[in-house]
Amino acid sequence: MAENNSSEERNSKDSSAIEKFKNEVGPIGFIGAIVGLIVLVVASGLFFLDYRKDQRNIDAQNEIFQAQYYYENDSLEFALMGDGRNLGFIDIIDIYGGTEVANLASFYAGASYLKQRQYEQAIDYLEDFSTSEILVQGRAYSLIGDAYLELGNFSDAADNYEKAANTVDDQYFSPGYLLKASLAYEKGSDLSSAIESLDKIINDYAKSTQVNEARKQKARLEVLAGR
Repeated sequence: MAENNSSEERNSKDSSAIEKFKNEVGPIGFIGAIVGLIVLVVASGLFFLDYRKDQRNIDAQNEIFQAQYYYENDSLEFALMGDGRNLGFIDIIDIYGGTEVANLASFYAGASYLKQRQYEQAIDYLEDFSTSEILVQGRAYSLIGDAYLELGNFSDAADNYEKAANTVDDQYFSPGYLLKASLAYEKGSDLSSAIESLDKIINDYAKSTQVNEARKQKARLEVLAGR
């Protein structure tokens, strides 16, 4: 009974304190204080989540170096699956999912599978990758195009080469991607689209080193198309 009375007294005091505070600051002030408290709690939670995410990204960064080394030296199985002591790209993706490093590991995993001629796996991982770095994103689209081309899916190959060209949109890389798009369209018997890709090089990237090649291929395709 003593404990119940003590609990009731505390509740009564708490209620009295809240009512006193409400009377002092007014209803609007009271609501503002509650909102402020909620904002503080949420902000604290977000800060903790950001800190935890940053720490996971740092941990993942420490793990990926060896996998990158294996990739650069064409030890692709170790790069993908690890060597028993160091993590490979697949484990980094699984363990550190949601971090920037895991996203980068998806690019490397896709590129590794492409080198191993495992084209469907390459597409899966490369399509999971995204970045605001336009040169790298353009490269990812081009690699997806390469995988589709090897699978004989010429339409999707061409679409990804076009996406690569449009993403980068400069005279150094886009013409090369458009030449690949033209080839994919030609393999898919879409000569009209193949010629259009070459026209983009000729008209939009006239100062590029590939413009003469584009003109030559356009002339050849126009003959095939009966123009």
